[in-house]
Amino acid sequence: MSSDWPVDPDGEEGSEGMRKYDMRIIADKVDEEEDFPMVRDEFVEEYGDYPIRINYKRVVPMREIFENVEPERFETILDMHKAVGDAMRAGDFWEYHPQGKNPERKHA
Repeated sequence: MSSDWPVDPDGEEGSEGMRKYDMRIIADKVDEEEDFPMVRDEFVEEYGDYPIRINYKRVVPMREIFENVEPERFETILDMHKAVGDAMRAGDFWEYHPQGKNPERKHA
C-alpha cells in the first residue's frame, strides 16, 4: 500500500480492523445528529485525502469521489448518501451494476 495515504486503508484506523469499502468508510466520517446540515466542500477539506477502498485492488482519495457530487449542501445523511451513490456511479467507482450499463457485470 502506498505510504502517501494519511492512514493505511486496511489498518485499524482506516478500516477498524477489517477491510471496509466505499460508502461505509464515508458514512463513518459523519454523525447523523451533529453534522447536518453539511457543506460538501467543508467535508472534503477535512477528509478529502482519506483513502477509500473501492474494491480489493483499488483505493482512491475521498476527494476523487466527491468531484462528482453535485449538491453543495446536504440537509440530512440520506441526502448525502444519495448524492455520493450517484457520484460513485457517475465516476465509475462502482463496478457492480445490476441495472446499469452492463447488468451481467457483478464484481464487488
